[in-house]
Amino acid sequence: MTMYAKDDIRSQLAVAQPTARAIDPATPIKPSQWIAFHDLEPSFVGEAGGRTWVARAANLVIAYSEAKAGEVFSRTGQPDEYAVLLYSDSAPLRITAGGRTAEVVEEAFVAVPPGDSMVEVLADGPVIRLFSTVDDALRATAVNADAYAEPDLRAAPLEPWPDPVGGFRLRVYLLADTPIADGRFGRIFRTTNLMVNFLAEEPGPRDQHKLSPHHHDDFEQISFGVKGRFVHHIRYPWGPDSAQWRPDEHREIGTPSICVIPPPTVHTTQGVGGHQQLLDIFSPPREDFSASGWVLNADDYPAR
Repeated sequence: MTMYAKDDIRSQLAVAQPTARAIDPATPIKPSQWIAFHDLEPSFVGEAGGRTWVARAANLVIAYSEAKAGEVFSRTGQPDEYAVLLYSDSAPLRITAGGRTAEVVEEAFVAVPPGDSMVEVLADGPVIRLFSTVDDALRATAVNADAYAEPDLRAAPLEPWPDPVGGFRLRVYLLADTPIADGRFGRIFRTTNLMVNFLAEEPGPRDQHKLSPHHHDDFEQISFGVKGRFVHHIRYPWGPDSAQWRPDEHREIGTPSICVIPPPTVHTTQGVGGHQQLLDIFSPPREDFSASGWVLNADDYPAR
């Protein structure tokens, strides 16, 4: 079910091909997850008082920090690459990995190679890091780790996409170099294991008459609200076991927060604040967005 408005660029997406994995209609659908970070105790508190919350999805671990200047987030022997996201309120950073150092002081998508790395915080502010679930220890620190005590059998497993052209290295993509443009949906970047869409900051509420209910057969969507307030609308399909049916959800949540939207629920998100911004995250990367030509670093990261 896809109900994009005619003026929604996603109405031009090719119809997704049926999943190659056979999924029994009786397979339970995971419940959605609503994680408002400020409502929870942080997973870690730094020596300078910075707070970090860790949450997870089927293939993804999200570390959200309200960091203090001088803090350093280090990774030793990181098994695969990870990403750092900077939006307009983010802390400026100095990132070192693979023998390279970059100062990032504006909105950006940063791919950090496997191995040892450091993210140094240059001034107080939010820091967002995205990891795969490959690292057992990191995955176990998630505030919602119990939600995945049993895997989501409907979510496609993480199978890394091809290595980047020229090998893994520190790569910084400044959003100012690729502003929002007509004919392209948001600002989409991918790595071998994830995809992020930086949606535009919206100065007012979303038009309730132009929502976009749709579903994904076999991958989660993680909607990360960084500014404003949102209502996530979620509808669960009925399977043969009526005891597993769930009512529709229309819940409002503030920011910073994530909503983990399970497959194959029908969903859409409505900004209801005075000013809001949403980042949509997927792992593994989406094939339909990749085929659309919307991925801004596709020359560096080949499609599968």
